Amino acid sequence: MTLLASLISAVEREPVPDVFLRLGIQWLVGRTRRRLSATADGADAWFAEAMRDLPIATNVEDANAQHYEVPARFFELVLGPRLKYSSGLYRGPGSSLEEAEVAALEETVNHAGLADGQRILELGSGWGSLSLHMAETFPNAQVTAVSNSHSQRAHVEAQALKRGLRNVRVITADMNDVAFEAGSFDRVVSVEMFEHMSNWRALLGRIRGWLASDGRLFIHVFTHRIGAYRFDRADKADWIAQHFFTGGIMPSHGLAGSFPDLFELEDTWRWDGRHYSRTAEDWLRRMDANHAEVGEIMRETYGADAEVWRRRWRIFFLATSGLFGHSRGAEWGISHYRLRPVVSGTGARKG
Repeated sequence: MTLLASLISAVEREPVPDVFLRLGIQWLVGRTRRRLSATADGADAWFAEAMRDLPIATNVEDANAQHYEVPARFFELVLGPRLKYSSGLYRGPGSSLEEAEVAALEETVNHAGLADGQRILELGSGWGSLSLHMAETFPNAQVTAVSNSHSQRAHVEAQALKRGLRNVRVITADMNDVAFEAGSFDRVVSVEMFEHMSNWRALLGRIRGWLASDGRLFIHVFTHRIGAYRFDRADKADWIAQHFFTGGIMPSHGLAGSFPDLFELEDTWRWDGRHYSRTAEDWLRRMDANHAEVGEIMRETYGADAEVWRRRWRIFFLATSGLFGHSRGAEWGISHYRLRPVVSGTGARKG
């Protein structure tokens, strides 16, 4: 084990003041930023090509367990009221987490070009914040939500029933196995799911087939401004890969445009990373404010390792805040893309 890995292991097991954790996180983030600053031209194309021989998703069971081994109640205590487990959009300095969740959902609907009456597929629907919002906003739309978590499916179905929504269908499936009939959807949307996918080309090829001739794909991902990289579980110093993001990637902002034979970028947007930093800080505050009940959940879930995992979750939120807040949000942030499918073999655009 390297010295860095040993130090990371130590701070999991003994309380360390947040001020020192934040300093350490900024040192690590700065090291990564300096490495990425040397990213060469053509790196996106190289990264996209390197994905080609991998499954669409790797380490599916690991990733599912890492985030959803804890029960839904934990997320109800920590996330905002919509249970949006992704970046919020803070429109002003006084914006609350609840307001940031709603603003992010509204921006997603706008950027995706959604409208009433559409057939909409959400890939990686999580706790249903977007799927339920789309179903409420567009009562004549048909929303299909795909998640690989049975507990998430149960939550979304219960919320749809509670709200009287009859236009939501939830499917539990591994993304390697998802299949639909050709032309089944007018829109496919995905929020912070592509970061868990190892082979974008294979997935995009499937999505292109599922879309109607005038359909569109919308992707929301967190990104680095110039460099894509993998989270490496084999690296014992890659703490995020060890405990929270096994098999995941950090896309670059340009990576989504590296498949021009499948999709053409119709429009792009970028939120600076401070939105995600504020989101993570709000999650951390809520976790700390619900200390007693969170502690009970940790003990029920992790047993003798409860305090280690409480610290891990806190470090995870601190690390998320530190990464996206670094350099005033200029390095890491949120990228939105609306993509137009390309007709197979012709290079001509659909729609």
